[in-house]
Amino acid sequence: MRFLTSLAAFITAVAAAPTQSLDFSAYTSLATRTDPSLTGYLGVFFLGDKPSVYFYTSNGNNAISLKALNKGNPVINPTKGTQGVRDPSIISGGGDEEGKKWYIIGTDLNIGKTTWDASQRTGSRGIFVWESTDLTTWTGERLVNVEDATAGMVWAPDAIWDSEKSQYLVHWASKFYPASDTKHTGTPSAIRIRYAHTTDFKTFTAPQDYINKSPTNIIDLNILPLGSNVYARFMKDETAKTVFTEVSTNGLFGTWTRPAGASATIASGVEGPAAYWDNQVSGKAHLLLDFYGSDGYRPYESTDVKSGKWTASDRANFPKNLRHGSVLPVNATVLSALTAKWP
Repeated sequence: MRFLTSLAAFITAVAAAPTQSLDFSAYTSLATRTDPSLTGYLGVFFLGDKPSVYFYTSNGNNAISLKALNKGNPVINPTKGTQGVRDPSIISGGGDEEGKKWYIIGTDLNIGKTTWDASQRTGSRGIFVWESTDLTTWTGERLVNVEDATAGMVWAPDAIWDSEKSQYLVHWASKFYPASDTKHTGTPSAIRIRYAHTTDFKTFTAPQDYINKSPTNIIDLNILPLGSNVYARFMKDETAKTVFTEVSTNGLFGTWTRPAGASATIASGVEGPAAYWDNQVSGKAHLLLDFYGSDGYRPYESTDVKSGKWTASDRANFPKNLRHGSVLPVNATVLSALTAKWP
């Protein structure tokens, strides 16, 4: 009965506030179902050597047909840190912020001002954050340090609402150096996924390991809720340069296994997995994989995410050269406001 009451309240809230997009993470039991109020998609990406946030919206309600907003110019240009942002992720508000707040977080890295070696030894230990109450006006730029001085970098932050904690679970990739190696000139640890909780993306709990597969290097974690406390997560094996998936049937801190086999992968030579549900086909999910040595993101799809089986989608209408980002399903009012502000 509590689920039915929550569902009724959820539907009433949507009907009363048509300008709000929906947050699946707070109602994970609805995650795989179609929703007629969702009529489009908003994607946020960066474009390789252009470390800003670019907005794209869907052509109609087609999950893999996108067009650039703002005449192809960036919507967000960072002013702090390295003045470059990579790997932007758009996060729907959870809890009291559901339908009222969204965040964009990203990596503080302008590779044009550094090298790949230096960026991993003495790179930024902060996360870029912007916030919005309507998905069109983004304010509150800040750069929040989440790791201590032993970390070489903080890469590809992402987040999901953790309903068991009533906080956002934020995660990123870092490698570490001995405290005695203050200049980080020696041999670091393997890259592992770290996490912290926050309620406001300003103050974070002390970071801890979330995924440590040493000596394998792991980066670019993305999590998709499947409903009923079941989750799929996608990550890059930076050692083998592959992306693979794991599934937990007992929560974000449950037991994770590779559903298609211990060595199964989705694709090679890829990174930056970004998963999202289809608005129209129940149970269908999309996964973007960044072919970083080629033409950027290419779409994949699955109607059985728990199986770990994905196939390449038709990418005739998917733009080339989009890099590691994320996609959010939105309603018609939001889509109209976005295209009106950034034609």
